[in-house]
Amino acid sequence: MSRQTHPSAIPEPPTKSAEPTSPGAAADAGAAADRRRWIALAIVMTAAFMDLVDVTIVNIAIPSIENDLDASFGAIQWITAGYALAFAAGLITGGRLGDIYGRKRLFLIGITGFTLASALCGFAMSAEMLVASRLLQGAMAAMMVPQVLAIVHTTFPAHERGKVFGLFGAVVGLGAVSGPLLGALLTEWNLFGLEWRPIFLINLPVGIAGLILGRMYITESRAPKALRLDLVGVVLVTSALLMLIYPLTRGRELGWPLWGHLLMAGSPLVLAAFVAYERYKTRKDGSPLVELSLFRVKSFAAGIAVQLTFGVVMGVFFLVWTLYMQIGLGWSALRAGLTGVPFSIAVSVAAGVSVQKLVPRFGRKVLQAGALTMVAGMLLYIWEADRYGTGIGSWQMAVPLVVMGLGMGLIVAPLTDAILSEVPREHAGSASGLISTVQQTGTALGLGLVSVVFFGSMDDSIGDGFSEHSAGDAAGAAGGSAMEQGLIREMIGNAFSHAFRNSLWWVVAVLGAIFLLMFALPARPKQHLEGADAGAGAGTDSDGAADGNAAVNDREPTLTH
Repeated sequence: MSRQTHPSAIPEPPTKSAEPTSPGAAADAGAAADRRRWIALAIVMTAAFMDLVDVTIVNIAIPSIENDLDASFGAIQWITAGYALAFAAGLITGGRLGDIYGRKRLFLIGITGFTLASALCGFAMSAEMLVASRLLQGAMAAMMVPQVLAIVHTTFPAHERGKVFGLFGAVVGLGAVSGPLLGALLTEWNLFGLEWRPIFLINLPVGIAGLILGRMYITESRAPKALRLDLVGVVLVTSALLMLIYPLTRGRELGWPLWGHLLMAGSPLVLAAFVAYERYKTRKDGSPLVELSLFRVKSFAAGIAVQLTFGVVMGVFFLVWTLYMQIGLGWSALRAGLTGVPFSIAVSVAAGVSVQKLVPRFGRKVLQAGALTMVAGMLLYIWEADRYGTGIGSWQMAVPLVVMGLGMGLIVAPLTDAILSEVPREHAGSASGLISTVQQTGTALGLGLVSVVFFGSMDDSIGDGFSEHSAGDAAGAAGGSAMEQGLIREMIGNAFSHAFRNSLWWVVAVLGAIFLLMFALPARPKQHLEGADAGAGAGTDSDGAADGNAAVNDREPTLTH
């Protein structure tokens, strides 16, 4: 240190303390720093991968969870929707806490809590315990995941972020494909007789390793001008969501009680109170939970509406699809997981092509073509499910799934760019966090609507009588001859097939609304969010939403999920 401070000092024989001043030693020190940041990147990417897989891995294990815990379908909905709701409610707050108290600290708190919650999920002794553990897991993910892009932003210089977000895109794509397959394999293998539990317990060694290595290699950072927490805003918006989603999820099972209707009717009032408070908070100290001025930008307001409704589509489709294949058709978890592979591949391929080739040339028309392509795939799926009934095969599903996957890929990758393209640069961070929150809210709402669009279309004798057991077990428990059991199995299969087709018609209607909303998006998104600083289009979330573009602002965005 003294030799650097006093360069004119008389040279001394080389010593260990003097080595860093030599060019070679300086290069070694730089290489070590370079290795540390790439190790840090691997750590946060692994944590993001763990979260992404945990979303997609659960659906495939639903029948096993249902049978083992004797869970009602309302509880099953909350096992999936509860995670999305807790994640959505905590995303912006998690990012704000990272700004104030340090991104590394919040990341380590988040990954610790996520690992503990995963253990609670894996050892859950009842459906209620599993639902509570999933809520905790979602809340901890909301602490952990928003720090990923912020850590990348502070660790890597602008000219390297494009490459980093490209790696993140690959990780996300791998998570989308591997989640259902990993869930199917772990469930089918029934390791140590644990049935579905390894889908959560697999997070334990990964989380512990991430915690230890994160403490060693991640560099702490904070926002120089962090905003204050808006706890009142968090309570109001979370209350509004719960008042809407909880009655939707439990209403059918409880016979649609009066209190459920009152809660749903009161939800818009609480949401209005939230908006009023956010205006007051903006005037008071300029630190609202949601930057309401963003909604004056037409393309942003329309894009948020698209993101919300698209989340509803995904929430409805993926849950009813799993119920249809595994309970209605009686397929194994592995067969259901493998059936979805063409869909995941189609999404990945179309997402890459749309961002790199199509959007720069055709702009908004690419997203609208994606919505129409998804509609075509849904209609083809409805036709095949009706034509082949319970005898439909995986190979017959492949064609509509590929068409739907291509359509989704055309939408999800460029959607964030389209939403943010006219947002002022100084608000890009908060805008991207709001996009993430709205998407997760839409998914939770879609999962809640499954009670209406799926089970609501079944005959009461099927929907109520078999709502807590798989169709196969119900048929076996009915006794009688093999022919009688086969007839019961066929009756249940036909009921689930009819409910699946009815759900797809709802999805088609929502996609039609999305197509119309897209006319309010800019015809050709501006390119200021696609420079080297952002790594445009490089990353997609678990439902495909682009992430790389969000890192263009001094205040880092939260990660779309």
